[in-house]
Amino acid sequence: MAQGDAATLVWLVSGLIRCARGTINPLRRTKTYLRSRTWSHMAWIGADSLPIISIISACVGIILALQSATQLEKVGALSYVANLVGYSIITELGPLLTCLILAGRAGAAFTAEIATMRISEEIDALEVMGVDPVRFLVWPKFAAMCVMAPLLTLWGDCVGVSAGGIFSALALGLSGKAYFLQTAGFLTMRDLLSGLVKSAGFGVTITIVSCWQGFLAREGAADVGRRTTRAVVQSIFLMILLDLFFTALNYIFR
Repeated sequence: MAQGDAATLVWLVSGLIRCARGTINPLRRTKTYLRSRTWSHMAWIGADSLPIISIISACVGIILALQSATQLEKVGALSYVANLVGYSIITELGPLLTCLILAGRAGAAFTAEIATMRISEEIDALEVMGVDPVRFLVWPKFAAMCVMAPLLTLWGDCVGVSAGGIFSALALGLSGKAYFLQTAGFLTMRDLLSGLVKSAGFGVTITIVSCWQGFLAREGAADVGRRTTRAVVQSIFLMILLDLFFTALNYIFR
């Protein structure tokens, strides 16, 4: 990482910390335009992502049920399909797949927007007018992603587990009621919170990396594509590392 790249990252993170402090401070009111931009980003990240996340989560739930049934049937433990599907989706696949979709969809858009503004000198114009670029451009995206990533993960978990249960009832001959009761009895609140914490961490990573790459754009329009590609790849790489860290931490302190 070049020295200038590191300095930009430090500037971005410190700006987000200042924005977070200002939001927590009860004596400081959030400007109306910032609230409007945050709600707009929440609607775009959340509502517009529901169809693709629902389809992928349903497919993953059915695939897990089918694959686990193939192996568990050999040892006469077909009823444990509910345990495997529920635990895998809620603690691992739900947060990871949801945020992988957000990295490719929202993260790429964040980078392209900020990179285009950097190259067209719109960010310089904001600074001349006394507007903090981090507060105006990054903070609404950051706040929206921190809220919507866990909510979309929760929705994806519900769709995936439900799809696995419906498939198990129709194709595997398992009782739907027994499936959902066993899932509810096996999973704990800690499992659910573990997945939601992962998704929040992934959302923070996506936003910071994407906006950071956008601010680094310098070499004309061609650099927008390069920075967007780099942001998505780096986000996915860091999410896998974070997933390993969170999983190991959960295993150690279980």
